[in-house]
Amino acid sequence: MQVAATKPPSGVTFQGPTVPKTTALGRRRILEDWKFILPQLFFFVILNIVPLFVAIPILLTDMSQFNDPLVNYVGLRNFVALFTDRAVQEDYLPAFQRTIIFVALNYTTVYIFGLTLALLMYEIGFRGGFFTVIYLPLMVSGLAVGYMASMLFAKETGSANLLLMRLGLLKEPINIYTATGTALLLPLMVGWRYAGYNMAIFLSGLLSIPKETIESAVVDGASYWQRLTRIYFPQMWPSFILATTMCLIGSWAVFDELVALGALYVNPNARFLSVLFFIYGFQVERLSMGMTLALETFLPLMLVGIALQRLQRRLQY
Repeated sequence: MQVAATKPPSGVTFQGPTVPKTTALGRRRILEDWKFILPQLFFFVILNIVPLFVAIPILLTDMSQFNDPLVNYVGLRNFVALFTDRAVQEDYLPAFQRTIIFVALNYTTVYIFGLTLALLMYEIGFRGGFFTVIYLPLMVSGLAVGYMASMLFAKETGSANLLLMRLGLLKEPINIYTATGTALLLPLMVGWRYAGYNMAIFLSGLLSIPKETIESAVVDGASYWQRLTRIYFPQMWPSFILATTMCLIGSWAVFDELVALGALYVNPNARFLSVLFFIYGFQVERLSMGMTLALETFLPLMLVGIALQRLQRRLQY
C-alpha cells in the first residue's frame, strides 16, 4: 500500500530544528580561551610567520647580509645550487649526514630514557621528588649542557674520562671533539636533557589505558612482556607518534649544544645543518643561500610532520 505524497497547505512552511544562540556563558568561555591563546599566537606569528614571508623575496636574490647595499635578483639559482654547485654540496652533504646519524641515535634515547622512566613511574609509582629530579635537566640551557659535556670528556683532564679509565672501562680517553666522540656523546647528552619531557609524553599514554584491560590480563596470567606488547604498546601509538614528531623537530633544530662543542670554530665534526645555516648567514656572508638551504630542508620535514599528525589522529583512541 502506497501513501500519496501531499503538499503542505498554502502559506504553511516547515522549519527544521532551530540552533540555540550562543549564551552569555558560552561567549565568556570563548573569550577566556582566546585570552590564553592570543599571547602565544602573537609571538608565533611575529617570530615565525612574519619572518617566513619576509624571507621569501630574499631567496630569489644574492643578498650576502641584511645590510647588503648591492642586492641582485638571481631567480631560482639558489634553489638549484644544492644540486649543481660542488662547493655547496661539499658543505651541505657532510652536515646532512651528521644530522641524520644524530637523529637516529637521538631517537633511540627517546625510548631508552623516556619510555623506561615512564614505565617505572607507572608501575612503581614514584611521586613528587623523583618526577622533579627527572625534569631538572630540561631547565638547564643547551649551551650549559654542551659546556659541561666538554669539560667532563676533555681528552686530558675530563673527570668522566679519568673516572672511566680508573674503573678500567676505558683504555683511552674519549675525545668529544672527534667524529666518533661527538656522534656518541651528543645523543646521550640531549637524551638526558629531554628525558623528563619524553617521560611525560609516554606516561600520559600509559595513564590513558583502561585499568580493566590490565587487570584482566593479570588475571589471565599474562606475563609483563605480553602486557607490554599486547596491551600497553598498541594503545600508546598516539604517544609514540607524538614523541617521534617532537624528536624530529628537536633533532633537526639542535644548535646550542653544538656551539658549546665548538661547531663554529674548532670542531667541524659538530657542524650539523642548523650550524651550517648559521654559518652561511652570519659568517661567510651568503645569507640568501643559507636561507634557501634551510627552506629546502624544512619543506620535506613539514610534509613528514603533517603525515605523522594525520596518522596520530587516525590512531587516537
